[in-house]
Amino acid sequence: MADKPTLDTVFAALADPTRRQILSMLLEDDMAVTDVAEPIDMSLAAVSKHLTILANAGLISQEKRGRVKWCKLEPDALREASVWMQGFGQFEAINLDAFERFLEVELADDPVKDPIEPEQEAG
Repeated sequence: MADKPTLDTVFAALADPTRRQILSMLLEDDMAVTDVAEPIDMSLAAVSKHLTILANAGLISQEKRGRVKWCKLEPDALREASVWMQGFGQFEAINLDAFERFLEVELADDPVKDPIEPEQEAG
C-alpha cells in the first residue's frame, strides 16, 4: 500500500488554480479525463499532469471504465488539511488576509525560505 500523502503534498496540489478548478468540477460528479480537460485552456497532456498531481496527493482517484479513464473526488483527503486550518480558529472564515499575514510572520522566522517568493524590485 502506498504511503499516505503528506499535508505538504496536499497543500502543494491545492496551490495551483487549475487543480482547484478541477476539484470544483469533480464536486458535481465523477468525470472522464476528456470532460475534465474540455473547459480548461491547455493540452490534454498538461491536464493529465495536473490530474496526476491531484492523484498523488490523494485528492482524486482515477480508474479505467472500458476505454475511458474516469476521475473521482476523494474528499476525505482534505480532512487533515481542514483540521490543520481549523487550528487557526481565531481567524474568521472570510478573513483570509489575517491568516495570510500570520503565515508571512511565521515563515519569516523560518530559516527555510519560501520557494514562492515575490520578485524583488530593483532600486
